Amino acid sequence: MQKKVLKVNPKDNVAVALVDLKEGETVILDNLTYEIIKDTKAKHKFVIEHLNIDDPIIMYGVLVGKANLPIQKGEVITTENVKHQSTKVKGKTETASWIAPDVAQWKDRTFMGYHREDGQVGTENIWLFFPLVFCENRNVEILKDIFEKELLFEKVTKHQLLLRSLVNNSSEFETITEEEKESRVFKNIEVKFITHQGGCGGIRQDAESLGRLLAGYVNNPNVAGATVLSLGCQNLQVQIFKDALEKMNPDHKKPIIVYEQQKSGTVDEMLSGIIKDSYEAIKRANEIERKPASISKLVLGLECGGSDGFSGISANPVLGQLSDLMAGIGGATILSEFPELCGVEQELVNRCVNEKDGERFLQLMKDFEKSVVAAGSGFDMNPSPGNIKDGLITDAMKSAGAAKKGGSSLINDVLDFTEYIKKPGLNLLCTPGNDVECTTALVGSGSNMVLFTTGLGTPTGNPVVPVVKISSNTALYEKMPDIIDFNTGDVIKGEKTIEEKADELLEFIIEVASGNIKTKAAVLQQNDFIPWRRGVSL
Repeated sequence: MQKKVLKVNPKDNVAVALVDLKEGETVILDNLTYEIIKDTKAKHKFVIEHLNIDDPIIMYGVLVGKANLPIQKGEVITTENVKHQSTKVKGKTETASWIAPDVAQWKDRTFMGYHREDGQVGTENIWLFFPLVFCENRNVEILKDIFEKELLFEKVTKHQLLLRSLVNNSSEFETITEEEKESRVFKNIEVKFITHQGGCGGIRQDAESLGRLLAGYVNNPNVAGATVLSLGCQNLQVQIFKDALEKMNPDHKKPIIVYEQQKSGTVDEMLSGIIKDSYEAIKRANEIERKPASISKLVLGLECGGSDGFSGISANPVLGQLSDLMAGIGGATILSEFPELCGVEQELVNRCVNEKDGERFLQLMKDFEKSVVAAGSGFDMNPSPGNIKDGLITDAMKSAGAAKKGGSSLINDVLDFTEYIKKPGLNLLCTPGNDVECTTALVGSGSNMVLFTTGLGTPTGNPVVPVVKISSNTALYEKMPDIIDFNTGDVIKGEKTIEEKADELLEFIIEVASGNIKTKAAVLQQNDFIPWRRGVSL
C-alpha cells in the first residue's frame, strides 16, 4: 500500500503529500497522527508543528524558508504564508568524509564509444558546423539544408512526408523505406549544425566567453571535427577561438575547417569550398568506429528542469546515487545550476576536497547573485510559476531538492562557465538554471551525456550529446512518453528503492552511450544551443 505522506529528513518540520489529501483527513507519520487543515495536493507540503511568524521552515534538513503568517499544524504551506530564507555561509566549518558505495558490479563494465587521440571517449561521432558570429547564421542554415537532404535520409520527418503527400495530391501517406534508411551515405557519423545570436554587438568579454564555449564543443569527445564560419570583422575573431582551443587542449588533433567570408569572395564561392572540404573531412571521420571503453570514461552532466515537488525525493536522489557510483568507479559527473544551490552552500563547501575550491564556489555564487540583484531580481525569484504550482514554494526548497543530484561524494573541482573538466568525481559548474543555457554549458565543459530530471516535462535536447530525460513521477512518464526516457515514479510509490533505480538508470545509460538506444530528444531532433550571456549589448 502506497504511503500518503513522507518526511524527507528527521530534522524537517514539514511533510510531503504523496497523494492528494482532503481537509479533515487524518494521516499517520512516524507513528503520530495529523489532521489535514486544508486540501493539500500531492507534491505540496504541510507543517507538522504549529509555527509562528518568522519561525523557520526546515526541509531536507536545511533552512528553506520562514513563516510569513502563523501556520497551524497540518496546514499546507504556500507563497502567502511562507517566504524564502536560507542560511548564510562564510566558509568551511568541517571536513566531510565519504564512503563510496559498492561498485563491484560496475568496475569492469564497458560501453561502445568513439576513442579520441587525447584519451577522451565519445558517446557520439559528430561533425559540427557553427558560426563565430550571428551574421553567418544564414550560411550555416543553407549548409544544414544541403547536407541533411543529401546525407541523412532519416532527417525527413513524418510531417515533411505529410506535406509532400499534400503537394503531390496523394491520398497515401508516404514513408521512408528501410532501403532508403540503409542508403544514407555515412553510417558512423552524424552532421550537426549550431547557430546563435552572439559573436559581436555585446561586450568583448561575452564574445571571448562564446569563443571558449565553442572551443569546448570542438574539444568535446563526441565531436570528430568542425567546420567554422567567420565573417571577419566581428568581436569573436578566429584567433580568439583558436587560442581558446589551444589553451584548453594543446594536444588537440581534430580537423577544423575555417572559412572567413570577407576573405572568400562571393557566397557561392565560399559555400562551394566549404562543401568540398567538409565532405572530404566527414568522409574520413566516418572511418572512426565504436570500440569498448570503460564506463569511467563517461562524463555525465546533471541537470533538472520543469521540476515538481517530487523531483527532490525521487529523480534527483536517483541521480545522486548514480553520481556516487560514478565517483566510486572513477568516472566524472558535473553538477550545475548555481541559482539552484542557494541554501545548501554550507554542505557543498564542506564537501570540497580543496579549501580553495570551497572559497571559489562561494565567490562565484556571490558574484552571480550580485549580478542578479543589480538587474532588479534575486535568487529568491528563481522558482517558476510551474514549480510553485507543483509544490516548490521557495528557491531554497527548490535548491535543496535540486542539490540531491550531486549525491554525497566529495567535490573534486569547482569550474566557472566555459572551463573544461579536468578531474574525475563530482565537479561543480557555474551555470544559470535556464534549461537550455545550462545544457549548453555542460556540453562545453566536457559532458559526453546529460541526465535531465523533470517533473513537469520539457523537450530540451542538444546537438552534440544525448540528453536523457528522467521523470520524477509516473503520471508524467505516461502522459509524455515521446519526451521521457526513464521513469523514477516507482520510488514515490514505494515499489523501488533509490539504489535499485540508480542501477537501472546506469544500465540504461550504458545502452544510450553505446548507441543502442536513441534518446527521445534525439528522435525529436531537439538540437538546442543557447550560450549564457553575462554582459549587456553595446
